[in-house]
Amino acid sequence: MKKPILAALALCYALGAAAQTPDTAAPEGYRFTDVKILPVTPVKDQSRSGTCWCYSTLSFFESEILRAGGPELDLSEMWIVRNIYFEKAVKYVRLHGSLNLAVGGQAHDVLHGIEAYGIVPEEVYPGLNYGYDKPNFDEIDAVIKAYADAVIKAGGKRSDSRLTTAWQAGLNGILDAYFGPMPGKFTYRGREYTPASFAASLPIDLGDYIEFTSFTHHPFYTEFAMEVPDNWNWDKVWNVPLDEFMQIIDNSLEKGYTISWGTDVSEKGFSRTKGLGIVPEADLEGMQGTEAEKWGKLTQKEKDEALYKFDKPGRERTVTQELRQKGYDNYETTDDHGMQIVGTATDQNGTPYYKVKNSWNTTGPYDGYWYFSRPFVAYKTMTVLVNKNAVPKAILKKIGVK
Repeated sequence: MKKPILAALALCYALGAAAQTPDTAAPEGYRFTDVKILPVTPVKDQSRSGTCWCYSTLSFFESEILRAGGPELDLSEMWIVRNIYFEKAVKYVRLHGSLNLAVGGQAHDVLHGIEAYGIVPEEVYPGLNYGYDKPNFDEIDAVIKAYADAVIKAGGKRSDSRLTTAWQAGLNGILDAYFGPMPGKFTYRGREYTPASFAASLPIDLGDYIEFTSFTHHPFYTEFAMEVPDNWNWDKVWNVPLDEFMQIIDNSLEKGYTISWGTDVSEKGFSRTKGLGIVPEADLEGMQGTEAEKWGKLTQKEKDEALYKFDKPGRERTVTQELRQKGYDNYETTDDHGMQIVGTATDQNGTPYYKVKNSWNTTGPYDGYWYFSRPFVAYKTMTVLVNKNAVPKAILKKIGVK
């Protein structure tokens, strides 16, 4: 997920709380009560890497394993990142550099990565072969981009030039140097596996997962390749109307399935310090004549300061299909962060929220978890990856999926 790379890296820098328990650590003015929290694994820290797409989706699969009765596992994010980085760099060279070559990605990259390369536990492949104890991609990103650009430049330098037969081996050498050589076999909890056999041993069917979005520039109930920079492999998602899109989210949580969530947290309505995402709107109908007159005289900066104080729950915007589309068309909604929706909650007014697991370590007032209002999710969600068994059957029928 990514805006320009610097913005993405800035943005993309445990078990859930017991249901029905008010969070006494809530910021002043907000009091959340968890309603339904699904089983999850502990919060991780992607640190200085734009790998939120991988952390959030592997966290989703770890919850899927728990839901299916499997053990608590810590799957290797860097196994997926390393393999996807190789594919992305190869495609970048094939397209003469006309592709976004950076560490950002989307949920379907993880699904593809497991299908193509298997998966391994974190302890088997931590992917930190460069002197840090947490991910730091400042150098890795720069080196891979420079290498790929050098290959492209050399290959087209003269009329008789062509790519060497060694360049992909050189790329693998760079990746192995930073992430570590990939094991062909490993022993885990007393059993020997290959990455493929370990993936096959997990109590999940990779064919059960499906990705959705909701935009009007493509017909509903069809698939299209989301036009965002990080959709480097041009994978397709299903497009459904906004009301059905929200039904998919709500039905999944109600049936006990978490969600891999691609969204935009560059909004003014998202606060890292408050652990909160909202879409506030001035309550003009509730204002008296004098109040409304004063509001009308405020500058936009003054209005924003009043709306985004995060001091107490208030009125939020009504999100329509048209508003959502406008945000995407105007670059106001971008694919800059991935998280996992793990449950539902309410504030002190009974207003519904979604509880979300992040990968920025156990920071913020909720130890690495966040609360997002329903309007925020309706407005700023790019895509969701869900188990198709949690999708309402009427929607599956409309897209022809069984």
